[in-house]
Amino acid sequence: MSDFFQNGEIATFHRLKYRDIDEIEAELQRVAFHRPISLVLPYIPVELEGAGLPRIVEELRHVRYLRNIIVTIGQAGAESFMQAKEFFSALPQKPKLIWCTGPRFEELYRELGENGIDAGEDGKGRSAWTAYGYILAREDSQVIALHDCDIVNYDRDLLARLCYPVANPYIDFEFCKGYYSRVTGKLHGRITRIFMTPLIRALKSTLGQNQFLDYLDSFRYILAGEFSMGIDLARRLRIPGDWGIEVGVLGEVHRNCAMSRICQVDLADNYEHKHQSLTLEDPNKGLLKMGTDIAKCIFRTIASMGYTLTNEFFISLKASYLRMAQDFIARYEYDARINGLTYDRHAEGSSAEALVACIVSAGQQFLEAPTEAPHLPNWNRVASAVPDIFERLIDIVEQDNKAVL
Repeated sequence: MSDFFQNGEIATFHRLKYRDIDEIEAELQRVAFHRPISLVLPYIPVELEGAGLPRIVEELRHVRYLRNIIVTIGQAGAESFMQAKEFFSALPQKPKLIWCTGPRFEELYRELGENGIDAGEDGKGRSAWTAYGYILAREDSQVIALHDCDIVNYDRDLLARLCYPVANPYIDFEFCKGYYSRVTGKLHGRITRIFMTPLIRALKSTLGQNQFLDYLDSFRYILAGEFSMGIDLARRLRIPGDWGIEVGVLGEVHRNCAMSRICQVDLADNYEHKHQSLTLEDPNKGLLKMGTDIAKCIFRTIASMGYTLTNEFFISLKASYLRMAQDFIARYEYDARINGLTYDRHAEGSSAEALVACIVSAGQQFLEAPTEAPHLPNWNRVASAVPDIFERLIDIVEQDNKAVL
């Protein structure tokens, strides 16, 4: 049972009571007649080995309100692509597969580069960006939803609640972010708990009043990978190509939407998926890589608002972050204790100390290349540079989906 408290800069929709899934899906089926919905599933082959994806596909078999299911396939050779085609063919919605690392798309990305459009490296950011372009090309959807393929306890209620605030014309939000708790016998979500929230609070303490930071601080699970949005917003958004995608998307939403059109919704009583490792030996892997990309994305967004970020600023920020993180770690310990959960305060403190390196690394990278633009351009710009891009996208997807390799 959720509380009903509204805090921060954006509207929050809670799980106040159980609602029958057939009821909410019937309502979505009615509104989807006028506001068709496409679901994007960013997939990599290793997820076929996990427990989450088979459950997701089984649940999606019963969803009737979706116009399209678009599966983006990254990190995949020909054999993995064919395995994905066979696996997703079980869905009655006849999903379209986008082979982002296939030869046709690699050639397209190369041609885009020759026209001044950098499509970035293979990853969730490029996969989502390509899917949005393809959905725009189809011209048959008004709402786009996206969620990951590794949700172990997936229920189709999650998708219905994610779509509802944007698809329902009587609510009509432009962007909706999902949130949830992540608890088993202990607290999960380390990068959000002991890095993101303390970092945002430290930035507020260092910079003073800032609407963008207040906005970020309003999200209950800022790094949740689930969101829905209107098709016009998808056309305007730039997408980060690295681990900063979730924060980067929120930055773009803040830039392109009125606050009154942004919301978050409670998707599940609990949420379980794969956990990233905290690799202390290699800053280019695991949570250290994620934290660095996220911090760099925030620093660039703040700088674009006219703030001057210097080496002295980052020294102060490090100290402020560590103090904030230590305060939060104490709260999490007490929260775990009252709920009878296991909590290793020493391990959490060590993780926070390790994550200071993310601030250092991100600050150095920002100072060395403050004008670097890691975002993939929005589709309005792409269409301006390559006028036939939407026809090309449809043709490549059709060819790949018909191919027998």
